[in-house]
Amino acid sequence: MKKIVKLFVLGAICVSFNAFAQQNADETPRVYDPKEVPKPMGMKPEMTEFWEPAVKVITPGKTVGEAPSDAVVLFDGTNLSEWISLKSGGDASWTVKDGYLEVKPGTGDIKTKKMFSDCQLHIEWASPEKIKGTGQGRGNSGVFFHEQYEVQVLDNYLNRTYANGQAGSLYKDMPPLVNPIKKTGDWNVYDIIFRSPRYKADGRLDAPAEVTVIFNGVVVQNNTKLLGITQYIGVHQYPAAHGDGSIKLQDHGDLVRFKNIWIRPL
Repeated sequence: MKKIVKLFVLGAICVSFNAFAQQNADETPRVYDPKEVPKPMGMKPEMTEFWEPAVKVITPGKTVGEAPSDAVVLFDGTNLSEWISLKSGGDASWTVKDGYLEVKPGTGDIKTKKMFSDCQLHIEWASPEKIKGTGQGRGNSGVFFHEQYEVQVLDNYLNRTYANGQAGSLYKDMPPLVNPIKKTGDWNVYDIIFRSPRYKADGRLDAPAEVTVIFNGVVVQNNTKLLGITQYIGVHQYPAAHGDGSIKLQDHGDLVRFKNIWIRPL
């Protein structure tokens, strides 16, 4: 009896479905009037504009190398009040004269009292006018970030040395793209954008430091990733997680001069 009932129900469903299908097959498909279909809202210019927060206004320098109003001036040509001796921890004893500071061989490196992380650094430098030595022994110094990531300073005017040790290189790490150095004794300009390394919560490296160097108006390092801290001997590696650090200038025994030094934390 149950089987008969099931067959009866199934037959009724089939008849109903066939009737519905035949009815719809006989109908002419409906053509919708385009006016009945809602259109999405059109894009307007103001939909992709935002006004807040307003961009901070600063005053740029009157010349390309002059410090903007939001910069920290590290050397204005008159004194070394922003610097200390790395060797003694006391006052920096390099020579200040005629608007520039000059390495005083044997006194050691100097570093800024303030510490920085990501930054834009402007610094102008000149090798000694009197040529002395060759290769790495000629107008040698360096600009260090966190006291341990070096952008090389060297007199490479008609002076060959290893590519990752010449001016504009990330010392013993990456050579510059080109060599735009001026003749011996002339002033060169570095504009350096430095991005500090990032570390994970457990102290492991998350992202390496990156450096862009504009050397006399020419890009010689383009968001270059550093392999690690600068080493004279051995493979570069990253240290344990660290915070902000000082800017350091190197005493390599040569009378290298510096002037117009300013920095903008980023």
